Amino acid sequence: MSDIQKFVLDNGVRVLVEPVGHVKSAAIGLWCRTGSRHEHESEAGITHLIEHMLFKGTERRTAKEIAESIEGRGGSLNAFTDKEATCYYCRVLADDVANGVDVLSDMMLHSLIDPDELKREQGVVLEEIKRSEDEPGDHVHDLHLHNRWGDHPLGRPIIGTPESVSSFTRENIKAYMDRRYRAENVLLSVAGNIDPQVVLDAARETLGKIPHTSQDAQPTRPSGTKRISLESKDVEQVHFCIGTDGTSIYDDDLYTMVVLDAALGGSMSSRIFQEIREKRGLVYSVGSYTLNYGAGGAYAVYGGTSLEQWPLVQELVRIEFDKVMASGLDDDELGRTKRNLSGNMVLALEGMSGRMMRMSRNELNHGRDIPIDETLTKINAVTNDAIVALANKILKEELVSTTAIGPFDEE
Repeated sequence: MSDIQKFVLDNGVRVLVEPVGHVKSAAIGLWCRTGSRHEHESEAGITHLIEHMLFKGTERRTAKEIAESIEGRGGSLNAFTDKEATCYYCRVLADDVANGVDVLSDMMLHSLIDPDELKREQGVVLEEIKRSEDEPGDHVHDLHLHNRWGDHPLGRPIIGTPESVSSFTRENIKAYMDRRYRAENVLLSVAGNIDPQVVLDAARETLGKIPHTSQDAQPTRPSGTKRISLESKDVEQVHFCIGTDGTSIYDDDLYTMVVLDAALGGSMSSRIFQEIREKRGLVYSVGSYTLNYGAGGAYAVYGGTSLEQWPLVQELVRIEFDKVMASGLDDDELGRTKRNLSGNMVLALEGMSGRMMRMSRNELNHGRDIPIDETLTKINAVTNDAIVALANKILKEELVSTTAIGPFDEE
């Protein structure tokens, strides 16, 4: 039975607490259910820019004092933005939880959004965009999803574009935050050696007055089309994604997708890694991943190889797709893959950050705690027939897109 305790403040802010008595620390996450998919077309990248800006100073703390308030007491502080949520998080010693909640809530609710700081931080994000474009192994993933899904909200890059990022004003940021940073979108999640009452008291003090009322509907499901996109760049390798549409977090075959991904390219023992890297030595890096969102999902094989080996790598990926479509996985492979997935999930829960992230995602996506045993049961229930059916649903040649950045001849 889970030890997670859930509270809802009078204004709708949710608070999750998981006491873990054998550690001396706690992981704190202050989440807002807003990401790049919630942006209007003219707002591309504003969620990510806001994440940056909330570190730049509040009514009570300068940017330096924000960092020192956590790091100077033995903790660490960071944040991330994805397509459906933003998280401000810290690791602190067990007796410093109330301070951690205070710092994170101060950042979220009382940031100055100073125009001069905004101009400087826009420059930082513009450099981040340039860095991403200079690293084709990173950039190819955003490019592939955009090629696949076009202008769908889930297809746009989280970081935005130079044009959009440069255009934002303090008023734009305040308007977006007034729309999205609302009580029903905010979640405080804490895992570690903590007293739930301390967390609840801190939450009421800092988060209890956030305004309520906001509407949030899922977009239509993105439907990708086969597309071959080759971008010429003066680099040594071809960096590629070969992929298709996948499953949403609410689809019945979500866990079948998880098992299929793990078997094909999710680990060093997977088919694609073994065939392309270990057996043939055609790549240094190769693997696969699945993206699962509320409205839909994507699956991709990625890697980097020489221009000379690029045709063979594509052929070998296609062969592995065809093989799993034809016969799925043998009993031993299916068992090993499930064991690998189950072990990784259990091991992740040995860290407080892993516990905090898992319970937060479950609450934001499903509105409830999903015990690890329930997840493991669903993974172990995946059959080979289900693997074959899903593979034939998503991996047919006419459904698969290819995106690559490399030293191609420009026509």
